[in-house]
Amino acid sequence: MTIFVSFLMQIFCQLMSGISILLIIAVYFSILLLISFVVSRKNTDNAAFFLGNKKSPWWVVAIGMVGSSISGVSFVSVPGMVRGIDFTYMQTVLGFFFGYVVIANVLLPLYYKLNLTSIYSYLEQRFGKRTYKTGASFFLISKTIGAAARLYIVALLLQNIVFNQWNIPFEVTVIATIFLIWLYTYQSGIKTIVWTDSLQAIILVTALILLVVQVSKQLNFSAAELSNALIHSEKTRIFVFDDWQSKQNFFKQFFSGIFIAIVMTGLDQDMMQKNLSCKNLREAKKNMYWYGISFVPINLLFLILGAMLLMLATQNNIPLPALADNILPLFASTYLGQTVLVLFVIGIIAAAFSSADSALTALTTSFSVDILGVQHQEDKRAIRNRRIIHICISILMIFIILAFKVINNKSVIDAIYIIASYTYGPLLGMYIFGLFTKLKANDKAVPYIAIASPVICGLLNYLGTNYWGFSFGYELLMINGLLTFGGMWMTRKSE
Repeated sequence: MTIFVSFLMQIFCQLMSGISILLIIAVYFSILLLISFVVSRKNTDNAAFFLGNKKSPWWVVAIGMVGSSISGVSFVSVPGMVRGIDFTYMQTVLGFFFGYVVIANVLLPLYYKLNLTSIYSYLEQRFGKRTYKTGASFFLISKTIGAAARLYIVALLLQNIVFNQWNIPFEVTVIATIFLIWLYTYQSGIKTIVWTDSLQAIILVTALILLVVQVSKQLNFSAAELSNALIHSEKTRIFVFDDWQSKQNFFKQFFSGIFIAIVMTGLDQDMMQKNLSCKNLREAKKNMYWYGISFVPINLLFLILGAMLLMLATQNNIPLPALADNILPLFASTYLGQTVLVLFVIGIIAAAFSSADSALTALTTSFSVDILGVQHQEDKRAIRNRRIIHICISILMIFIILAFKVINNKSVIDAIYIIASYTYGPLLGMYIFGLFTKLKANDKAVPYIAIASPVICGLLNYLGTNYWGFSFGYELLMINGLLTFGGMWMTRKSE
């Protein structure tokens, strides 16, 4: 990642001053603040912050969810994946689509039937308070870490292309970044987010399309020649059926994709909060279907961009960086021109902020409702407490971003999915047990089961890698969920 930002710093220093970059950022955030002001003029209560008064247009929600899901991480990591694992990531993406179908037909009807603000309230109604608090706590841990990892990319980028020139510490950059997000979300939360995220998603996709166009021009291929080159390239291989030990085996990737979508969207307060802000279940399901459909071609376009970059590198004898996450930044900063570079920077900022702002809102909602219980408080006190929580979580994210900078040494998108395998697994087991059995769980035992399951998964992963010659991938999520389900079944209460 350090190489990534150094490339951007060098080219920006040549093309424009730090003041010019700040002007672009200032205009961008002025638009977000204007949207926030217009949307929140008459709606600053908790009903607007948590669920947008249930008046969000489904198509606006669908567009915004694309940006929240892809995030700045995809701009960096997905094109770079092609060098190491070809197009096999599409196996996971195809699994995502079927996961979204499950969400639309199983989880959304449940959430709307129970009229939930926090989706984890279901666990209290089904099992009891300890299970409820445990499920919400796992979400809070996972989402905070995941959002910090995504936002870390942008904070580091801004630090190296702008603020290092003025000897401003990285800590100040992080604080300023979080403050800007807090500024346009603290009044109306999700009511503002659905609109700002849709704008940022459009910017993200526009930047991606322009990058593909610019690279195709650099290759000097006709449309037919480019299609033929992609079809016959060994790097566009999608399916792997013949190697059971590979992390890229189709069945591992596909079924992992289904369950990743279910837990990281359907069991995620962040993503479901947007859906619950729709007018009714019918519109929420429509949003989920269109979101799922659009997610496939957008990820395919990222991978096509990655393959084209490798072709361009071969064609022009361009040495590639050791870390795959640095491939696209190298080309954007050095070979594709100033316009693309500016769009790339704006696009990655838009993508990262669209995921971070909704995450901050969801974390505030979950802690307010699930942990503090503001829904049972008098209105003025509830609003005051929600605003205090919003500030506290913002501060917490600052510290986690700084910690992530110290410890991260992997592909960011891979790190996020690995974290999800351990933290969302217990949630998966709880919901499967609740939805597909009529058994009563031992509410007192669930917290211990939820902690033991990821610990056992970590041990299995260590043994598999070091002694069994078997590499666990994202399927650890399913194993984790199965262990939680099994523990709840073994400790169940008799009828």
